[in-house]
Amino acid sequence: MKLKLFWNSIIHYKNIGMLLVLMGMGLAAAEYAQFPYTYAAIPAVVLYFGLVLRSFTDKKFQENFFHKEKEKEIKKMNRMCLQMAADTKKYTNSAYYKKLVSLIKEKDDILKEYNKDKSNHIKEKIAEYALNLTISYLNLLKDFCIRSKAVDRTNINSLMERLSQNTRKLNFTEDPKVYEDIKRIVEMDEKIINRLKEEKSDLERLDVKLDYIKSTVSMLKHQINSGFESQETMESIESILNEAAAFESVLYERNKNRLRN
Repeated sequence: MKLKLFWNSIIHYKNIGMLLVLMGMGLAAAEYAQFPYTYAAIPAVVLYFGLVLRSFTDKKFQENFFHKEKEKEIKKMNRMCLQMAADTKKYTNSAYYKKLVSLIKEKDDILKEYNKDKSNHIKEKIAEYALNLTISYLNLLKDFCIRSKAVDRTNINSLMERLSQNTRKLNFTEDPKVYEDIKRIVEMDEKIINRLKEEKSDLERLDVKLDYIKSTVSMLKHQINSGFESQETMESIESILNEAAAFESVLYERNKNRLRN
């Protein structure tokens, strides 16, 4: 980022303008006094780099630079949100589609308020938080919908019934080979059922997390409209973002392991 800041100091229109003025004056003086143009250019370049270094270390220049970079980042994140939302919609049912649309609308309302006064640091921070939360929500929602459909396709009742029947068979089977075969089927069904129960429990936690993120975006919408900011609230949002990122990381690892298996 410092390299980018330095480059912006070099191409800053005021510094370029001063360089051209100094070069023009130096060349005019060189022509009038009849000494080499190089002698005129060197002082102009030295003064120009002095201006560049002054811009590079100037707090106001730095603030303007970082503000513009943040503005670009917010636009980029919003485009990412729109692309992700279009993709995630394909996996949602009607209930979660409504939630997704509601979240995107609240995110858009926050950005509208931010666009009215982009120089406002509080609004900038809230817009950034809202976009980060929206991205996390969309990642989690897509994973939730895919996994929910997979669980719904599995008939746990038929598995339970088969497990019950095979468990009863074990009590009456006398052939050792048949007994071992049935026992393996029972163990496999037990693993599948336990895995399904764990998956349902995990999805319930994920559903709560989604509602939590959505309610936080709603709170941010209220906050940006009221102009109220508290350190405690900001720390709470940071915590939610960290939790969502950790949740995404866990889901990514689980999905990777699932593909391997």
